[in-house]
Amino acid sequence: MSRFSIIILTQDEENNLPECLRSISWCDDIVVLDSGSSDRTLSLAEAAGCQVLHRKFDDFGTQRNYALDHATFKYDWVFHLDADERFTEALRVECVNKIADDDKSGYFVPSKLLLGTCWLKYSGCYPTYQMRFHKVGEVRFIAHGHGQRESDALRGIGTLREPYIHYNFSKGLEEWFRKHVGYAKREAQLVSSKIEPRKLFSRDAVVRRRTLKQLTLNAPCRPFLKFSYLYFVRRGLLDGRAGFMYCVMQAVYEFMIVLFRWELKTSNAIAKKAINVDR
Repeated sequence: MSRFSIIILTQDEENNLPECLRSISWCDDIVVLDSGSSDRTLSLAEAAGCQVLHRKFDDFGTQRNYALDHATFKYDWVFHLDADERFTEALRVECVNKIADDDKSGYFVPSKLLLGTCWLKYSGCYPTYQMRFHKVGEVRFIAHGHGQRESDALRGIGTLREPYIHYNFSKGLEEWFRKHVGYAKREAQLVSSKIEPRKLFSRDAVVRRRTLKQLTLNAPCRPFLKFSYLYFVRRGLLDGRAGFMYCVMQAVYEFMIVLFRWELKTSNAIAKKAINVDR
């Protein structure tokens, strides 16, 4: 008995899914929500005894909510995992202990980001957190940028110590850049809400990180600032060659956001000019 269920989001994950499933071989309630795979992902999931659901992908928040609404779970708690992520025994034990405590609706979980075989401990800003573990019916998700954030946590959100392992580059760098073009478009469309600088000094690491990201959304020289922050301030240089490459990739990603924000502003200006001409 695993004591909690696991949801895995997939799309063409035949190379990742077997190792992901192997890392949770102890779990007897796995739900795979697929977004239209054309490879062997579905047959692998079915052969492993997973409950398989289907939905075209639009955003992570809606996708996770769909799984929560349409899957039949054996347990009251669920962990959200992606196919390029791996569970550890230490994380499983901590999750079981938190279920026994039952004093929070959900938990932020750190992740260890790997580039090849190198853990990006510094340039990957470890630990960064996502709300991945929660009691069914007590937490929902909302889309935010290229990812999702938690909402409606009835009894608050706690934080786990043990991380899951994230092989974010398992499909190759070309696929990473392709995905991040789409992510950059979504980030560029974000409308900044009122910034509260005091949150930069919050004791909550998640609040600090989100406030800093919001604060720098319109900062000049954003790609250079991102590289400098990761490589020097966060000591990404200690991650060696892999750390340097990752910092450059993040700077390129920031430049993509800048380009899409410029494109959006230009398109809006042209549209307004056309309206004025028509008048």
